[in-house]
Amino acid sequence: MAKATLKTIARATGYSITTVSRALGGFDDVNEETRRAILDEAYRQGYEPNLQARALQKRRSQTIGLVLPTGGPSFPDPFFAEFLAGIGSETARSGFDLLVSTPSAEISEIDVYRRFVAGGRVDGVILMRSRVDDVRIRFLLERHFPFAVFGRTDLNESYAYIDVDGRAGQAAMTLHLIELGHRRIAYMTPPSTLMFARFRLQGFYEAMAQKGVPVDERLVVECDLSENAGKHRALQLLKLDNPPTAIMTGNDLMAIGVMNAVREMGMRVGRDIAVGGFDDIPAAEHLNPGLTTVRQPIFHIGQQLTLRLLQVIEGEISGEQSTLLAPELILRGSSNHRQHDRPEQEVGTHLETSTDIRKANK
Repeated sequence: MAKATLKTIARATGYSITTVSRALGGFDDVNEETRRAILDEAYRQGYEPNLQARALQKRRSQTIGLVLPTGGPSFPDPFFAEFLAGIGSETARSGFDLLVSTPSAEISEIDVYRRFVAGGRVDGVILMRSRVDDVRIRFLLERHFPFAVFGRTDLNESYAYIDVDGRAGQAAMTLHLIELGHRRIAYMTPPSTLMFARFRLQGFYEAMAQKGVPVDERLVVECDLSENAGKHRALQLLKLDNPPTAIMTGNDLMAIGVMNAVREMGMRVGRDIAVGGFDDIPAAEHLNPGLTTVRQPIFHIGQQLTLRLLQVIEGEISGEQSTLLAPELILRGSSNHRQHDRPEQEVGTHLETSTDIRKANK
């Protein structure tokens, strides 16, 4: 009898390899009837996963790598902490270790990937915050080394990734603010070298155009992903002769900085100035007022991206598996005040609302 594998169990039960893997792994998103059928077939075939034997046979390290991007997130960043927690939960469940590396001033980021590939220290790597013409992805594709990415890129290549539709998410935020009567809307975009920044900026421009609201380019500013940078940029915007009545940001940390700047200027968040973020980090709902933001399931993405990488490593899926998740607009107190002095008649009729966009992307 041929050796039982995830593929043979999937073939016999009619379920996908992913469903079989998750059922055997005890994930609660597989219903009980499906799980029982898969477990019964696995028992019938004599399926016995042996991680140590598998590692020795395939010269595996049973470790996956994650390199902190230069100038990118760090451990105090709540976005990264949530993402890392998701990765860690899945690696622990699967019997793998996680190796996190931070390039030093003397070692470039790509050199760390070269060491990973050449040294056999990891079986595959997870990349985050994909970039325009991403050299990391180019390098790993050329070396045929397993990887999975949180984010898309502009490269004309296929690879495994999970991403959130930032264009739709930022469009929903913009439309929400327009519906409240705001016309002087500022947008603080993350660095343009990051692909997600481009998609989110596109969503802002598209929503403004859709509603016929002109964009004042002086209110569109680039900013790094930190709270301090968000505060600094916000103070500059609020001191303009004709300041914005609403400020959107490309991530929640920047939005927290904006809220601090608003208070420093003696104004009230949510009434004098509306503020909107992106990510829905755990702290967002506990701010005073709570932060209106666009939710992406960071922990879940970390889990799913790790599972996808492990499947690429095992040859159970190709490197062309991709998923684009729908974001969700979360309304809280930082944007709860309608601008009565800006009449709704300025906005065109029979156009999509932010609710329409959320429904269209679910």
